[in-house]
Amino acid sequence: MSEMRRRVRVALLLSLFASAPVWADTTVSERWHQQVEAISAGTGTVARGDAIGARLDALGIAWKREPFVRGDQAGENLVADLGGPADAPLLLIGAHYDKVPVGHGATDNASGVAAVLELAQALKAKPLAHHRVQVVFWDLEEKGLVGAHAWVATEGREKPALYVNFDVFGWGDTLWMMTPAAEGDSLLVAALRAASRHEKLGFSPGDQYPPTDHLAFLKAGWPAVSFSLVGGDEIDPILAVFGGGKPAQVPKVMQVIHSERDTTDELDATRVDDALRVVEQGLRAWDAAAGR
Repeated sequence: MSEMRRRVRVALLLSLFASAPVWADTTVSERWHQQVEAISAGTGTVARGDAIGARLDALGIAWKREPFVRGDQAGENLVADLGGPADAPLLLIGAHYDKVPVGHGATDNASGVAAVLELAQALKAKPLAHHRVQVVFWDLEEKGLVGAHAWVATEGREKPALYVNFDVFGWGDTLWMMTPAAEGDSLLVAALRAASRHEKLGFSPGDQYPPTDHLAFLKAGWPAVSFSLVGGDEIDPILAVFGGGKPAQVPKVMQVIHSERDTTDELDATRVDDALRVVEQGLRAWDAAAGR
């Protein structure tokens, strides 16, 4: 892409932000925290799914359980349609709702599920103009991304224009985004960068990121990104741990997830409102550009 074309696209995005309504609901972080509490109170996957279903019911969003079998493993993904133009391409948004046996799975990943539920509420209240939206909550991510792989492998499954994943969205000052290297200067990344600057929130996009459900889509050649909300100083140590290294300071994420510490006591909702606003604005700018 030429420098001039890039500047034109960024200018377009900035003009979109200037006219886009800001998500001004000050109770977002409160609802998010309450939803994380409701989901992580469940001792098993069924109870966690029931908590998600109860929230979708309260929002008036129709949903269903979609059982799957992959190899010798069986589970249930939860699927909800938010609607949109009938012939429009699909935007898929998701997070895994299962957890490991130890701890309550609040950070990993009730926090990500609650983020998706907040976006679902926002996108239902004001639908996108150029995409249909569907949200999915994956089962058996902790067993090898099984639910997401089963979804992608289902015969006749519609390829989305984009899959947006959330995993570990519990605290911090930085929106961490997995985006393939080839998409590092994409329209969506530019939109998110502009929105994060407006909200004075850290933003760290790149192709190095822990393994989670977005990989099932990328493996199939389907477009996907993923988001976490963490401390900006945690990112390099997290990558070092996943790369087999031993950082001088073990990041909080690695101390909390998959442990008895993974409870709501570790959450900090201070920047959740800002982070979700950035993601929503980015997706709305991405959607608006698709119609031009």
